[in-house]
Amino acid sequence: MTDREALLYPTISDRDGLEDYLQDLADLLPGIERNVAKLKRSPQDREIISEIFRALHNLKGDATICRVELGVLLVHPLETLFSRMRAGEVILSDVLAEVVLLTLDRLEMALDALAEGRTIAHLQLPKLVDGLDALAQANGLMLETTSLQLIEGVTGFRPAAIGRTFTATAVKTAGGSSGRAAAHASGDLHFFMELSTLLDARSPLFKGRTARLLRLAQETNVAAGKPVESMQLEAAIYMHDIGMMFMPESAWLKPGKLNADELALLHAHPGHGAGLLARMHGWEEAARIVREHHEMPDGGGYPAKLKGEQICDGAKIVAIVDAFESITTKHAQRGQGRSVLRAIAEINASDNQFDPFWIGHFNGVVRKRLEAT
Repeated sequence: MTDREALLYPTISDRDGLEDYLQDLADLLPGIERNVAKLKRSPQDREIISEIFRALHNLKGDATICRVELGVLLVHPLETLFSRMRAGEVILSDVLAEVVLLTLDRLEMALDALAEGRTIAHLQLPKLVDGLDALAQANGLMLETTSLQLIEGVTGFRPAAIGRTFTATAVKTAGGSSGRAAAHASGDLHFFMELSTLLDARSPLFKGRTARLLRLAQETNVAAGKPVESMQLEAAIYMHDIGMMFMPESAWLKPGKLNADELALLHAHPGHGAGLLARMHGWEEAARIVREHHEMPDGGGYPAKLKGEQICDGAKIVAIVDAFESITTKHAQRGQGRSVLRAIAEINASDNQFDPFWIGHFNGVVRKRLEAT
């Protein structure tokens, strides 16, 4: 644990040094923030990682020279984190990026307050540094958990969207166990996400659709003890309807019933998305989820008329959350509360369409959401 006194009531032994360091921050922070934004879009870009690492190293060195202890305490764990990124052990996720930006923001706020003689106790710096120290050493899924806990502990708010953090040990099912494999997995997911964004843009009704599906699917999987590998589920959420883009918009956005030809096109869309995934190494499970997400326990689904346990768990999750999203979108004009209740009622009444085991966990997730509103 870091000395709380140094973080709650820091002493300024060199006021000129503090002013110099504030100028260093003003010079370096905009570039770091721009590079973090770039790295979120291209998390495998080693040149950007190196640029951020060098900037952080300079910030820590300048803090030592200027005798600004806060600068060393907050920047050192970030430097360690980016050193691990350079080694391929960690890939930047959206949540991890928020931690980086939050830390730099709090550093700037704290030093501005000290320069003006104001207190910094409200900035929760002890929690921030303890969390950063833990994060710099975390591995596997603990990176994501620790990031979320840090943000919530410091700000009082939990990020609405769950980010993606990949490590060497977390990508064995996505192409291998090396840092390079982690980078490829992250790059693939970013590409899948871009495709799903293009699909969502095809209709105003789909705004935010993928993010809602992803969060609900992940929470349902977690509620059941995470039997489905999270990256494979995420890839499947992004890609499960990509095959719809091969259909004319007049068919897949049609409000009424489809004719026989349109139905044939619709029934082919899981195969298109699954085919794309199956041709990319490491995404076999995601391909199966996409291929089977319109199958039903009673054999009445498509395209292969699978039954019961022939259908993989990931496909059962996607089937439920996709139907929930479709129903809530259809009935959105009734108001959010009635829309959600209508969707739950319809899904629970369709015991031949959805697996009862997964409906139970899904109901628990939605119930918690309603209780929190």
